[in-house]
Amino acid sequence: MNIVKTVKIFADGADLDGILALSKNPLIKGFTTNPTLMRKAGIADYEIFAGRLLAAIPDRPISFEVFADDFDDMIAQARVIASWGGNVNVKIPVMTTKGAFTGPVIRALANAGVVVNVTAVMTEHQVERIAECLSPTVPAIVSVFAGRIADTGRDPVPVMRAALRALSSRSKAELLWASPRELLNIFQADDIGCHIITVSHDLLAKLSLVGKDLNEYSLETVKMFHRDAAMAGFSIGVPARRAAS
Repeated sequence: MNIVKTVKIFADGADLDGILALSKNPLIKGFTTNPTLMRKAGIADYEIFAGRLLAAIPDRPISFEVFADDFDDMIAQARVIASWGGNVNVKIPVMTTKGAFTGPVIRALANAGVVVNVTAVMTEHQVERIAECLSPTVPAIVSVFAGRIADTGRDPVPVMRAALRALSSRSKAELLWASPRELLNIFQADDIGCHIITVSHDLLAKLSLVGKDLNEYSLETVKMFHRDAAMAGFSIGVPARRAAS
């Protein structure tokens, strides 16, 4: 099923069985994860998890994130992660926990040929600064967290359009729409020319709804309410109706 024109769909998660199942879906062009998702999935050994994942999926990009908070340590971790496989992208947070822009890390790695995925990005200004640090000849990903922008009551689409403009001088760099909140975001990302969107397993499960007849969907919803009320055993004391005279 071809539901989009150009945007690539990456699956976002850390459940190994779920990732392996999604790897069989031709719609999925890559994978991303992060330390928070891995912790929630109960991952105890970072390198063993990564090794299993890369052994099972050697043909599509997979992003793994550094967790150091010092520039030198970030670079050291990134070099190790990059050595795990040719399809590895190394996620670098846009700033440290003290708010220091990680430009020196991004620049050093890009100049060394490491494919970075700069993550936790939220503003056009951040994208502009990141673009200055990227190599024009080395692929890179810039992950703008459109879903979190939307969580603040802001429309993320203008931010994503601005991010595309900010990256226009770096032809090897791809903009990634991160943390989508609904299936509609896939089509929004596609419409504006975003290169990649990460989609959670829960959202991917809704792909079967694309193009669904809305009258049919309405009827299914009514039936669901009726069924659940009956199964719950709900009752309301309604007076008996009189027979027509």
